[in-house]
Amino acid sequence: MARWVRRRDRAGRVLAFPSQRRGALVEYGISPAEAERAAWAIAPDARRWEGAAAINRVLEVVGGPWALLARAYRLPALAAAEEAFYRWFALNRGRFHRFGSRPECDEPESDCV
Repeated sequence: MARWVRRRDRAGRVLAFPSQRRGALVEYGISPAEAERAAWAIAPDARRWEGAAAINRVLEVVGGPWALLARAYRLPALAAAEEAFYRWFALNRGRFHRFGSRPECDEPESDCV
């Protein structure tokens, strides 16, 4: 996900990196259990979003058509559906590597632990 965000955020508004990056969890005050459970977005003013809310916040900040997609999350029924899907996906994320997505931490130059 971090690599996907960096490719689309040409203005550099989002600092995106894998939670396995050396020192990342300590730097942002996220426990290993929290990082395992969900993606996180943290604003400069320390507001935090988790799971589908975090993804939609990032899409909103990246802008363009992605911001339009994020607006759907404002509708309570869609937000609930997105959260449910996100929780299912997070629990099963290891199964999706076969669809061509190579984890960033598997790259030789990664700074992951």
